[in-house]
Amino acid sequence: MKKIFATAFLLGTLSALPAVALDLSSIGQNNKPAGNSVMFQETSEAPNQSSIMKQEEPEIAPKNEAPARPEPKKIFSGAVRIVAVVNGEIITTEDLQNRINAFIMNTRIPVNEQTQNMIVQRTLQAAIDEKLKLQDAEKNGIVISDKDIDQSVKFFETSNKIPEGKLKQILKESGVSYDVFLAQMKSDLAWIRVIRKLSAAQGELTQKEIETAQKEADKDLSTPKYMVSEILIKNKNAKNLDVLVSNLRQDPRFELYAMQFSEAPSSSKGGNLGWINKERLITPLKNALGKLKAGEVSDPIKVGQDYYILKLEKIFDPKKDKAETPTAENIKKFLEENRMEEIAAKHLQELRQEAVIEVRM
Repeated sequence: MKKIFATAFLLGTLSALPAVALDLSSIGQNNKPAGNSVMFQETSEAPNQSSIMKQEEPEIAPKNEAPARPEPKKIFSGAVRIVAVVNGEIITTEDLQNRINAFIMNTRIPVNEQTQNMIVQRTLQAAIDEKLKLQDAEKNGIVISDKDIDQSVKFFETSNKIPEGKLKQILKESGVSYDVFLAQMKSDLAWIRVIRKLSAAQGELTQKEIETAQKEADKDLSTPKYMVSEILIKNKNAKNLDVLVSNLRQDPRFELYAMQFSEAPSSSKGGNLGWINKERLITPLKNALGKLKAGEVSDPIKVGQDYYILKLEKIFDPKKDKAETPTAENIKKFLEENRMEEIAAKHLQELRQEAVIEVRM
């Protein structure tokens, strides 16, 4: 009988909501303490993260070999101009082009008629968030030293099997500025420390919280569960969705597309909602999920003015599958990570609301 580790079921019992009720104010962000603009994990203290460039394998590994890296595509022509101002600090077309090139290099998602607008908007939001995170870190007295940066560069090279000293050349060939690369790294490292500081201020989890979660997990093992991933596209960006679905059915990297294009908070986890009870979803999503087999991707589902695309990853049937009850330590770790994600999402939302942001595109 197949074994399934039950800690994941906590996602269904504690945090799964009808998708339509999810907070959409965190569009484009990475909810984990790592940044969404770059790729780095602090070598001694950083949690796992999902970013445009990654040091580690995604939580859900691609089933097939990733496609060949597309060539960089020039989006902005003519003289360098300002595309956004964030609390007085500017972002230029040159900055944005570098980030788009980094996106292409690392995701291998090509820029074409179907993806260009989503990629531009995604990288612009990431660039804005990068400014906000660095500004907030400075306000909180957090300093990222040259030594921190050097260690992360070495870690990145080692993790990606890049020969020492070759990173600059690889970035140059892909049209990515090394200075922009380092700025993104600095933003991520600073954000990790900001969120850890905020989390520490909330104190330790109580024994009661852990015991409550343990009881919920035990109870939840008796009901069928579906591991589901989602992509949410707001109506204003809902163009060529049939083409996007076609790509998702051919390219196994659903989590990568969700991470970069989905406008739901779950984008930080590659769209993964964890194990959920199908009946907790709103009717249109529940009906679509009921038509899928494990591994299949749905057609676009309209909910209000927006569209969802679902992927059914796995099915848990308590009559056939055996699950292991999570230990108290497993549950504590899960709750701590979940709290970190919630703190990061809330804090970034607050920074966006308080900031003076002018977009000139």
